[in-house]
Amino acid sequence: MQTLQQGYRALEEMVETNWDRMLFPAAIVAGLMLAAFGRSIGLF
Repeated sequence: MQTLQQGYRALEEMVETNWDRMLFPAAIVAGLMLAAFGRSIGLF
């Protein structure tokens, strides 16, 4: 149980310190998906 708690704490700390580094790739992927969706329904 202690190992799970330490692993969760380490994961939480990693996300807390690097959330902005994960935000930019997520925004790029979301933009590409939105563009692909728009293209598939004939908007572009």
